Amino acid sequence: MSSYDDSPLTRLSPPSPSSPLSRRSFGGAVAAGVTAAAVGVPAADAQAQTPEREQPFRAAPHRRAKRPNILFILGDDLGWADLSCYGAPHIKTPNLDRLARQGVRFTDAYAGSATCSPTRFSLYTGRLPGRTKGGLAEPIADRSVGLEPSHPTLASLLREAGYATALIGKWHCGYLPDYSPTKSGWEEFFGNFGGALEYYSKLGLGGEYDLYAGDRREGDAEYKDLRYYTRILTERAGEYVQRDHGGRPWLLNLNFTTPHWPWIAEGDEEESAEIVRRIKAGAKGALWHQDGGSVEKYAQMVQDLDRSVGVVLRALEKSGQAQDTLVFFASDNGGERFSYNWPLSGNKASLQEGGIRVPTIVRWPARLDGGQVSHEPVFTPDWTATLLEIGGARPHPAYKLDGTSLAPYLLKGRPLAERDLFWRVRGERALRRGKWKYYQGKNGQDHLFDLSKDQREQADRAADEPRLLGELKSAWEETDRGLLAYPAG
Repeated sequence: MSSYDDSPLTRLSPPSPSSPLSRRSFGGAVAAGVTAAAVGVPAADAQAQTPEREQPFRAAPHRRAKRPNILFILGDDLGWADLSCYGAPHIKTPNLDRLARQGVRFTDAYAGSATCSPTRFSLYTGRLPGRTKGGLAEPIADRSVGLEPSHPTLASLLREAGYATALIGKWHCGYLPDYSPTKSGWEEFFGNFGGALEYYSKLGLGGEYDLYAGDRREGDAEYKDLRYYTRILTERAGEYVQRDHGGRPWLLNLNFTTPHWPWIAEGDEEESAEIVRRIKAGAKGALWHQDGGSVEKYAQMVQDLDRSVGVVLRALEKSGQAQDTLVFFASDNGGERFSYNWPLSGNKASLQEGGIRVPTIVRWPARLDGGQVSHEPVFTPDWTATLLEIGGARPHPAYKLDGTSLAPYLLKGRPLAERDLFWRVRGERALRRGKWKYYQGKNGQDHLFDLSKDQREQADRAADEPRLLGELKSAWEETDRGLLAYPAG
């Protein structure tokens, strides 16, 4: 049983102006912010808010809470600033803005890697992608590797601790017959195995139909539904959170493919039909949609993601479980072609900030006050460790977690010790320690950036801080020596 299960919540102490966790209002007046922080505020209220401004942190009475349900929502290729609460000037996301007002918004949160599969490996295992063979694929593109069923996962460990578990949406951690969510701890799976699919036909990168209800190898029939994919996932998730789980808390991994290419919004049947025609004609890369999309279309897809999250959250509220459900929202990596990442440099597949820093929001009304913002550097494996601790599950002793549980920081107000956040992709390396980031690009040149002053990574401090650069480089290389080597080629 988790030490946070039935113990009273110790409120975070009032922050100083330089504190990494400070109270913010996403509304104008204090009264409006307090009203908006209550679960169940209509989405329309989110659109009426003025720009955020700092508010002093206010202590609250100690509270008790049972183990929460966990609704873990991932967007796909959503950029750091693609939400209006993160600064997007042309995209309106009232439901996610409201979620942020009701919880904690993280400004310096990172994905476990710069592409889809490795980040998902880091979430499901709580370890760096380079610890597992499947995590070396950036991303998985064939059937040769995947998440080994013998490896403990967030789902398998929480399931052992009494949770019901389900994954709805994109898996992208290996293909049948060897790999599947149902082989790695999720009791239920509904979604796609590959990295992308056409939103109406459900044709994947290889031209195959890629939507399954369960594991076909185990006898389940292929599931065919030719409606818009985001809508289907939203319906399934809404049904799951309202279902009777026999008194068990539940974990739902809700993995949208939105706003990943192809750039098709609901109603774009003609564009869909043209892509399907090209796929069936054998055009390689048709699904990448290199000749399609626009900033406007991308904004439409992000806003549809926001609406879909709102539908699921309203279903959760209708079920009466919102107070006792920890809702997590983030992206699996940085934004792609049409994403708004300002002021960050780089995008998906890069270890510059724009490739790995992602919007991240956490809400748990029973334990966390709303309207807060955290500037602490955190990354995907931290959330695995956090959810295992909060859910009363113990990591497997043979598989050491690389993340740090944030439960003492979030729930007890204890300082988060400075540590190193590590990333590696082919040809690039990065490590963050406090405000400093060590980065080496594909040209092999070492860089050092002070992210507290230079989020855009333009003022290289390597020549000014040679000793610190050497320390961070050595730390990166020490961690790298403990990881699997990339296969040749």
